[in-house]
Amino acid sequence: MNEIEKKWQKKWAESHLFESNPDNKEKIFLTVAYPYPSGAMHIGHGRTYTVPDVYARFKRMQGYNVLFPMAWHVTGAPVIGIAKRIERRDPWTLNIYENVHKVSKEELNKFTDPEYIVKYFSTEYHDVMQSMGYSIDWRREFRTTDPHYKKFVEWQFRKLKSKGYIGKGKHPVKYCPEEMNPVGDHDLLEGEGVAINELTLVKFKLGDDYLVAATFRPETLFGATNLWLNPDEEYIRVKLHDESWIITKKAFDNIIHQKKDVVIDSSIDANGLIGQYVKNPLTDEEHIILPASFVDPGYGSGVVYSVPAHAPADYIALKDLKENEELLEKYGIREKVEKIEPISIVKLEGFREFPAQEIIEKFGVKNQKDPRLSDATNELYKLEHAKGVMANIPNYDGLKVPSARDEVIKNLLEAKKGDVMYDFAEKPVVCRCGTECVVKILEDQWFLKYSDEQWKQSTYNCLAQENIVPAEIRANFEYYIGWLEDWACSRRFGLGTKMPWDNQWLIEPLSDSTIYMAYYTIAKYMKDINPDDLDDSFFDDVFLDLGKYSGNVKDPLFEDIKHEFNYWYPLDWRLSAKDLVGNHLSFHMFHHSAIFPEYKWPNGIVVFGMGLLEGNKMSSSKGNVILLNDAIETYGADVVRLFLMASAEPWQDFDWRENEVKGTKRRLEWFSEFADRVAEIKGSPVSLKDFELGEVKKPINKWILSQFNMRIKDATEALEGFQTRKALQELLFIFKKDIDHYFHRIEHELGDREAKGEISNVLTYILNGWIRLMSPFVPHTSEELWSKLEGEGFVSNAQWPKYNEDLIDEKVGKAEEIVQGLAGDINEIKKITGTEPNKIHIYVAPEWKWKVFEIAKDIGRPDIGRIMGESIKQNLHDNKKEIADFAKKVAREVTKIKYVGRIDECSIIDESQDFLSSEAGAEVLVYEKPTYDPKGKFKNAMPYKPAIYIE
Repeated sequence: MNEIEKKWQKKWAESHLFESNPDNKEKIFLTVAYPYPSGAMHIGHGRTYTVPDVYARFKRMQGYNVLFPMAWHVTGAPVIGIAKRIERRDPWTLNIYENVHKVSKEELNKFTDPEYIVKYFSTEYHDVMQSMGYSIDWRREFRTTDPHYKKFVEWQFRKLKSKGYIGKGKHPVKYCPEEMNPVGDHDLLEGEGVAINELTLVKFKLGDDYLVAATFRPETLFGATNLWLNPDEEYIRVKLHDESWIITKKAFDNIIHQKKDVVIDSSIDANGLIGQYVKNPLTDEEHIILPASFVDPGYGSGVVYSVPAHAPADYIALKDLKENEELLEKYGIREKVEKIEPISIVKLEGFREFPAQEIIEKFGVKNQKDPRLSDATNELYKLEHAKGVMANIPNYDGLKVPSARDEVIKNLLEAKKGDVMYDFAEKPVVCRCGTECVVKILEDQWFLKYSDEQWKQSTYNCLAQENIVPAEIRANFEYYIGWLEDWACSRRFGLGTKMPWDNQWLIEPLSDSTIYMAYYTIAKYMKDINPDDLDDSFFDDVFLDLGKYSGNVKDPLFEDIKHEFNYWYPLDWRLSAKDLVGNHLSFHMFHHSAIFPEYKWPNGIVVFGMGLLEGNKMSSSKGNVILLNDAIETYGADVVRLFLMASAEPWQDFDWRENEVKGTKRRLEWFSEFADRVAEIKGSPVSLKDFELGEVKKPINKWILSQFNMRIKDATEALEGFQTRKALQELLFIFKKDIDHYFHRIEHELGDREAKGEISNVLTYILNGWIRLMSPFVPHTSEELWSKLEGEGFVSNAQWPKYNEDLIDEKVGKAEEIVQGLAGDINEIKKITGTEPNKIHIYVAPEWKWKVFEIAKDIGRPDIGRIMGESIKQNLHDNKKEIADFAKKVAREVTKIKYVGRIDECSIIDESQDFLSSEAGAEVLVYEKPTYDPKGKFKNAMPYKPAIYIE
């Protein structure tokens, strides 16, 4: 198979098949997140890049002019860190690169140069992508360290600064204490995509100290009932200016990077604090301190105040504590705890007084250690943030939750009853050097002002006109656009583009990769241009049509560049992983809305799920991956593609399981051999050249044609929505069952020359369409079959099959359903009775029963009285008791059965007599009237359900 795949990859390249240029066709421009090539591609990457390729191939076959480009994101500090660790012969790093990424010792010795690392892996990525058969226009390939691209990034940042969207000041960043440098997502072993949250520190007075609680939701202080400490963790007293704070030791290790002059004073016995009272700085009410195991000592301050009406963790922790006799007894707090009740302060549409209770019940959370608690918390927090309104609170009633939050923070800070700190939304966040990262406040930092309300509004407008797949992710984007604050966009060292007005800073990797889709459109021209000729007026003219450029890039080249951009833009689809919704994908919309006119804003986003390996999370750093190249060598690219597309929808998590991959290989082999089976039936080689279907008479042949065209219709609709799994379920897995049944049904007819001719014709029609339908998924196999059967040109360029409405016949489908049902029922009766019949008598429903059935369908509900009354009124049958009995039966069945109209059941069964006889091993007789009915079975016959008597 690998040789066949290489053959077609070479033919595609030689024919420049996937090089896309402007023409008169309607265009599709799609991109996927370009990879950071600091290691080898694994099967998780395979899923990421196969989805857009399948869609690109599908759309190309539909007649669109499709552009699917690729580039390499090599900016940032990761490769510099890798190079340093290899230079100092770090054992862990050497092991990962030798044994996981499979770099030879000779090559690894060259990895002390970061530029060599990115060149090595981007070349390897390119080769593996070609081995997967991706239909990429490689003329547009670039690295983000290319001088032309740097000019593009400089233009982008000057544009943003001129609009007031870039500022300078203090800013929280992810920071590695070991390497003493800010880190970006690509610098991390764990925690990529994790956001930095701003937390409000609330000072609860406790004697001469403050018990300082960190919260994401300070507006809920009005609903506080108690404070939580984790008595199993280490708490300390720290001095900050003239105040004494009580926090955890782990919290101190983070806070020292954010607050100057904070020092440890002494240790605190957390157990001794349980049962004491603190004062609420907003309400002056006193709250008891209680024990809770859910309190994470490393998040925030390690102190939490409790709002059981609106915080699921607080609700379940209070419930657990009330049921924990041992703890209540240990701390002597039974009576005090039993008196605590939730206080409702936020009204949320669709929820009763205490939303936390309802969300706990919805998610089935059992206790505070239940992993579902985190999901419940996230869901409620997002809902209350988006739709919650403050209630029962003087001066705050009717305020939306975000407005109340801002007001409370302002009041706390002005009264010096609160403070601010930063922490990661999720933990751990681990640098590639193995050190756990912290949040550090950096001075004189350049940042993007995602907090700017005007910019947020234009980004919301951008989102509103986009298609989001899956649709439910739209709410996540709405949340993150509102939630995002200023973003540190500069770093001190690494690879990449220097800040154009401040050369001591580099633009960080997420910030330089927001609108590069526009650069793809002109990238193929850059080899002919001196990067020094790419000034701001060049990009203003090309991308914004401002007509300013008069530099060294002359017509017709300049006009070609400009035309190319305007042909391909706006971007039709952007594909990326779900963990980038809160950063890269949101930044993508922010930057487009800031720089481009509205008619050039992106049209759609598809969000991917994650990858598992035998049920476990994939991780290169832990060696839990299968390299994509190894999978190709073992199974072939088409098997890998087919499994990745069939195992889950793109937005779902997929799980690579070897046994299932082997099963996929067998299915592909079956499909490859299908053409041989057709040729065997036909008795001569199959040719698709100038093929036409011709007249089809036999019901079973009409049935398989109807099934095939239904599969085309459903699969096409699925692919339009990126549902690769559903499309393959229709095209391969379900249709294979149809074909297996069809082969079984026609087996007895293959001796008849005329029947065999019609069957061969039908199978050739199916083969012609099926190869094309499978081509986006298994392009190499499809090309080989297409060529072997004399299909015209490349199947990759063949027309996508359109379903023929005339060939989709519900009555034909129902007829075959009746035949299959009879065959199954006969064999079931034989099995139950343990007899071998001589004759099978089949009775079809009389005319009056069809009319009663139609009455029932018109009524549309199981109303026995109306069905009976209307049937008697129309005088459908002389025997009123039989009408009454049948009306009762129809009333039960009418909503279960899909009614497609009357069918000539007698003719259908007559046509299938040979099949049914061979299935039953007995003669089959069919009756429209009970001319022979020794057991009175005729009365049991129903429309679509003939009665059976075995003799």
